[in-house]
Amino acid sequence: MLHREFYRRGPNHQLGEAVSFASIRQRFDFRSIQIGKWVKEAEKQKAAPLFYDALCDLMTILGGNESLISLRGTLALQYGCGGQPGVMAHYEPSTRSFSLAKNAGPGSIAHEWFHGFDHYICHKAFTGAAKGDFASNAWLDDVRTIEHPLNELLGNCYQTIILNEAATEPSDYFKKSAEVDKQVKGYYYSKPEELCARAFEAFVQDASIKNNFLVKGTKESEEAKLGLYPQGEHRQNINNAFRHYFSSLGQALKQQSTLNS
Repeated sequence: MLHREFYRRGPNHQLGEAVSFASIRQRFDFRSIQIGKWVKEAEKQKAAPLFYDALCDLMTILGGNESLISLRGTLALQYGCGGQPGVMAHYEPSTRSFSLAKNAGPGSIAHEWFHGFDHYICHKAFTGAAKGDFASNAWLDDVRTIEHPLNELLGNCYQTIILNEAATEPSDYFKKSAEVDKQVKGYYYSKPEELCARAFEAFVQDASIKNNFLVKGTKESEEAKLGLYPQGEHRQNINNAFRHYFSSLGQALKQQSTLNS
């Protein structure tokens, strides 16, 4: 059950209308929405408006439209099912779905959505990328970029996150993430797709709209104190790169939608 209230400061998206998971799917055109059998009806009724506001807030922050949020209807959403044991939230490339645990998943939407986007955009931005790859990983592997102004802006996002300002060596953010991986004897925090998803979280949390059902923990959490989120001027540079990319992408999508209507 969603026991606590979630802080939010942003526009009124619901406008007094009753919101359900069915209306979320209808508005955003998700490929599917699956709710776990252990999620009670009262829990669904409480969770649906939280999801709705979070997705609308994300759309507003990015300056995009509904098709961006559902990745042109290819993305599936699961709540209280489809996850991995001990994992709060998870994106599965093979099924193009992101899953949030019933109790611990809230706050992870921005992170998992970016995994979905990073996966979706890979073969639209790079030619010759491996099947199932993420665009961030393709960029780091120097896979050939498909020439397009938007792809150049996306590449700039990855470069700003992963490299230092002079683009001559890994960023401090990358180095600190690699240090934590070394301490825990694993390879997770310094993966390009995880570096970029956490950087995207920070970008979303720094927006004027605040919603901790959408994102939380990029400033005061233990992970943040370890340097696992961008800090200071580097964080501002990343935010500017993401803002430029998504505002340009949003404009292109809206123009295309107007032409098709």
